[in-house]
Amino acid sequence: MRTLIFPYHKIPAGGPRSALLIDVLKFLLVIGGITWLMVRGTDMLGYNWQWYRVPQYLFSFENNQLKAGPLLDGLMVTFYISGFSLLLALVFGLTTALLRMSNSFLATALARGYLEIIRNTPLLVQLFLIYFVLGPILGIDRLFSAVLALSLFEGAYASEIFRAGIVSVHKGQWEAAYSLGLSSRDTYSRIILPQAIRRILPPLTGQAISLVKDSALVSTIAIYDLTMRGQEIIADTYLAFEIWFTIAGIYLVITVTLSTLVNRMENRFRVAI
Repeated sequence: MRTLIFPYHKIPAGGPRSALLIDVLKFLLVIGGITWLMVRGTDMLGYNWQWYRVPQYLFSFENNQLKAGPLLDGLMVTFYISGFSLLLALVFGLTTALLRMSNSFLATALARGYLEIIRNTPLLVQLFLIYFVLGPILGIDRLFSAVLALSLFEGAYASEIFRAGIVSVHKGQWEAAYSLGLSSRDTYSRIILPQAIRRILPPLTGQAISLVKDSALVSTIAIYDLTMRGQEIIADTYLAFEIWFTIAGIYLVITVTLSTLVNRMENRFRVAI
């Protein structure tokens, strides 16, 4: 029988519900403070808010049917790019981590070179290089160029997260696996990675959130994602503050939802231990 010992956290006298209520009140106070600052700032600028014009760019009704507006159309492109980039980034990250931990000098050198080049150059430069230089040579379009640039960039950071998680697994686990006659592939897939994933899930979530936010840069190569749609609307309507705040709110909802889902996954992993 195993005894689980969890870090001590001070819980208010009212229990978890009281703690949740306090967190909600703090959140509302922060939102209230931000709203007050916005109102004061716009009063001083003399800006005329026109929020009533924003919903038409999110959705509209035509022939009694709900139709997505340009911002939601751009959001779907953002989801598409972010989703595929995240999958490729995980593949690149895990592959690079395994190469760095291998005994091959060539594999280690390639992985190290990839990490140093990607992590020490701006994402925007990499995006332009892939689209304007490699794109015509390899015959890839702007959408795939954006996915490739994001996945390579985020994969470099994800590789260090994977490597740290793998190294953190106790040495005895490796020895036990080898004593059972498991191959290196089975040792990783059945013993090491299942234990490491519980430890690397939080930092990987942070990297996924960064990827979603970094995807806004694809607007620089004329991909009509959420950010590009917002720029297009602002150029036509001059609703700069309303549209940018709406876009920021959409990104906030996406990232908070992602964090919440991963927190639930962590809780399930913790119970399963």
